[in-house]
Amino acid sequence: MSEHVSRPVSTGFFSIREVGWVLGVGEAEVCRLIRVGVLPAVRRRGRLVVPAHAVALLLPAPGDGGQR
Repeated sequence: MSEHVSRPVSTGFFSIREVGWVLGVGEAEVCRLIRVGVLPAVRRRGRLVVPAHAVALLLPAPGDGGQR
């Protein structure tokens, strides 16, 4: 039986796919946000990753009703 094991979230960075899931958009949109400068990204071990704090800034505040 195979068990899904996720990596620890304490790294402080999200992959492109994870950012898309959190924001509810596709990977192409995340790449566009990086390209136009809305999201910062860095290379870690050859992969493009986004700092978790930058993703948090794009999320609506609790009780905000999803409006920014």
